[in-house]
Amino acid sequence: MVKKRITRLNLIRKLRSLDRGFFTVSDLEKIFGYGREILKVTIYRLVKEGILIRLKRGVYQLEFNPVNVEKIANQIYYPSYLSFEGALSRYGILSQIPYTQTFATPRKSKKMIIMGIEAEFTQIKKELYYGFRYDGGIYIAEPEKALLDQLYLASRGLRGENIDEYDYTAINIKKFKYYSEKFPKQPKFLNLLSMVFDKLKN
Repeated sequence: MVKKRITRLNLIRKLRSLDRGFFTVSDLEKIFGYGREILKVTIYRLVKEGILIRLKRGVYQLEFNPVNVEKIANQIYYPSYLSFEGALSRYGILSQIPYTQTFATPRKSKKMIIMGIEAEFTQIKKELYYGFRYDGGIYIAEPEKALLDQLYLASRGLRGENIDEYDYTAINIKKFKYYSEKFPKQPKFLNLLSMVFDKLKN
């Protein structure tokens, strides 16, 4: 019994020392050096004891680590960056706090639930995958790029326009113009862009 407790404690210490936000089954297999069947039993027991928390199928986190859904989602579906409503809300451009964490990715669009919170990944063209930075453990669009991403989806009917509801204080007009030049020159998008420029100039 004592030996079992020591072994379990060593496993926990090993996981804590890695300072990671989450672990996949493959990660745990490499870390513990167990075969898949023994690993399944170990994971089951650690979850039952409250040591591991199941974030989604095949993804786990240590119980005493604070849950950062944005960071975990960003790492699970890579490459991606927080954008659209999620980033706009952070910058105060959008007053409402979205229920869904919204990311841009050059990969296929995808949705997943992490700790009861929905993370939505929307595919954008590879040539539009720019204008973001690493901040607080996640990749996040700059204010100007988050707004452009949102306008781009709105021009495709995938988001509401809501132009009059935004607070443009955080937007740098020169950077906004520079970033906008790489977007497709579609009539609907250009019309929305023109409306936003009018707001920025006032």
